[in-house]
Amino acid sequence: LVLAGGVALNCVGNGRILRESPFEKIWIQPAAGDAGGALGAALFVWYQLLDHERVTKPSDLQKGSLLGPAFDNDSIKRFLDDTKTPYHTCNDEDDLAQCVADLIASNKVVGWFQGAMEFGPRALGHRSILGDARSESMQSVMNLKIKFRESFRPFAPCVLAEHAHEYFDIQPDQDSPYMLIVAPVKEDKRLVHDNDRMQGLDRVKTARSVIPAVTHVDNSARVQTVDEGRHPRLHRLMTKLYQATGCPVIINTSFNIRGEPIVCTPEQAYRCFMATDMDALVLENQVLYKQEQPGPGAADVDQYKSQFKLD
Repeated sequence: LVLAGGVALNCVGNGRILRESPFEKIWIQPAAGDAGGALGAALFVWYQLLDHERVTKPSDLQKGSLLGPAFDNDSIKRFLDDTKTPYHTCNDEDDLAQCVADLIASNKVVGWFQGAMEFGPRALGHRSILGDARSESMQSVMNLKIKFRESFRPFAPCVLAEHAHEYFDIQPDQDSPYMLIVAPVKEDKRLVHDNDRMQGLDRVKTARSVIPAVTHVDNSARVQTVDEGRHPRLHRLMTKLYQATGCPVIINTSFNIRGEPIVCTPEQAYRCFMATDMDALVLENQVLYKQEQPGPGAADVDQYKSQFKLD
């Protein structure tokens, strides 16, 4: 079953269709809202008006929805050098993945800026903020100190595709690469406690599973599966983290503050990084640590935040 249109952004509904309908698999257009109309118009012209032969393949032709601008290492280093910004270059793929995995495992929050920007409403691992899903405090920390919003707002998990069915109630061969399916956390990953007696924020703040930072109050999560084909660098990072911690799940939230569009350029990513309590920023192969940066004043941070209307 293929879904598109604004209704297909209803992640809870998509999950129920997957679990409760006769369809074994579903595919959801990642830019399912109004923005996807541009893609539909282009395909209509290409196939219907210009009469090109239709291309059909079993695999996803959306290319991970990574259709936006990209910035190479040379342009990023020029920006950093011109602004005299301290950074470290790591050109070895394994070393870079291990470095970021170690940061996340030590409860650090990392801005992750890689390759082409995502097309659609979700950050899918190219303009993302990453954190440790195992941490009971990380949801509150990322909401209050980075997103500047209420502490209880939920975050979504990225999970290695090959391990998704171990943590979430989805079939082993069902992909969710565009974070558009809500699935229950597996029973054996939940924590047993008397949740019914708790009220308000006490209930919200209670750890409900072994991945508390991404488990909603109803024991569900909006899942993104990460495979090596679509996201080789993110997959490598998550594999390193899994090898170190035994957990194939991380927090993935959009690289922005509340009310701000997702960052597109290295300059925007750096400004957001400096205005928040992120611990590190990875711009392609360049790693920036917050403690090494010349910090902005409180007035600069307030001015940055004031640009964006709260959602």
